Amino acid sequence: MRTYSYYPGCSQISSAEEYGDSAVKAAGALGIRLETLPDWSCCGASSAHMTNHLLSVALPARNLARARRAGRDLVVVCAACYHNLRAAQKEILEDGELAARVERIIGHDPRFRGRIVHLLDVVYEEVGLEALRERVVNPLRGLKPVSYYGCLMARPPEMMEGDNPDNPGRMDELLSTLGAEVRPWSYKTDCCGGSLSLTRTDVVVGLVNRLFEAAEEAGADCLVTACPMCLANLEMRQREGKLRFAHQHDLPVFFFTELIGLALGMEEAERWFSKHLLDPRPLLWRTGVRTG
Repeated sequence: MRTYSYYPGCSQISSAEEYGDSAVKAAGALGIRLETLPDWSCCGASSAHMTNHLLSVALPARNLARARRAGRDLVVVCAACYHNLRAAQKEILEDGELAARVERIIGHDPRFRGRIVHLLDVVYEEVGLEALRERVVNPLRGLKPVSYYGCLMARPPEMMEGDNPDNPGRMDELLSTLGAEVRPWSYKTDCCGGSLSLTRTDVVVGLVNRLFEAAEEAGADCLVTACPMCLANLEMRQREGKLRFAHQHDLPVFFFTELIGLALGMEEAERWFSKHLLDPRPLLWRTGVRTG
């Protein structure tokens, strides 16, 4: 079993606890041990860069310093955290003056040279699709998802790695391996407006409605994401959209780790699904993916 340092991120111990739990459990079942980074702290998420550039580097750098001491590659599951940590690492390694300034602020060397990798890429690269297929005991046949990455997970291309930044395909391949009938669509990386969800709700409801409309046009019955802010925003604003728009959308949203766990036969899946604002279980019962 390979061990990685693991940066949970704030959402995974609060509003998206089901994502954090399903990530650790699914990874463990696939032979990947995620060891939580000691004394980790908030990376600044979607707001620090709007306050102060140095703050937006120092917050994730504090965690990079801890990852440096741990001496392992670092796994992240939140798209915003992944983006922030990768951005800070790039700036620190390319700018010695900035690195020294950040070190004075946080009191530790932030120059982490290990790999910062999203769990989706670890499953794809480390486990592999064939090995994943062999572990499936509850195929997701009948489920017709579209993959939704959001705007932070695969961009910018010069900073990210692995997938196509404009048309990423790894989540599609993973879901197909689990037995789902993945639908093609061109909105995988369109922004849902998550960072404006509270300040410009009027705009965000329209953005979210467009995504659900496009998903339905693609023949999908659900969305699958790897971003906790996207999932929360999609679930909340779909409900509000029903009050604003004539067409009523009723598409649940899953974390990709929840569906891995479900396909692997994990009993914890019931608890994960019960935490959603939009209950996905009726769809699973209707399609025959889940009968319990």
